[in-house]
Amino acid sequence: MDEFMRAAVDEAQLGLKEGGIPIGSVLVHNGRIIGRGHNRRVQKGSAILHGEMDALENAGRLPASIYKQSVLYTTLSPCSMCSGAILLYGIPRVIIGENRTFMGEEEWLKSRGVQLEVLGDELCIAMMRGFIAEKPELWNEDIGV
Repeated sequence: MDEFMRAAVDEAQLGLKEGGIPIGSVLVHNGRIIGRGHNRRVQKGSAILHGEMDALENAGRLPASIYKQSVLYTTLSPCSMCSGAILLYGIPRVIIGENRTFMGEEEWLKSRGVQLEVLGDELCIAMMRGFIAEKPELWNEDIGV
């Protein structure tokens, strides 16, 4: 596991420790993390703070050129909302920890020219499987079921 996916996993584990959903993300520009976050819907009572959205928020307001040269790492396949943000800001590449427990909008992202790499990481898979088994109602709420 590279250092950036490791940072995303660390964020996911932090979210779980806080009583939230274990999904983490980091935004990387020129080999440096410029934004990091984790799903904080539970912790903040938020409708939108998925891991990717939190990482983008924590990166702060940036010029479009920065997003267009960045890579987003996320422990789980991005949902419709997070995929929309990826497209809105023109992030060209997304590294995904896993998509077995949830398949987000990967086809939509690919159709719009976003390069995806799915790692199939066993730690990411186990973390989500365990959470979904333990708290299915919270998981369903998070994905809008």
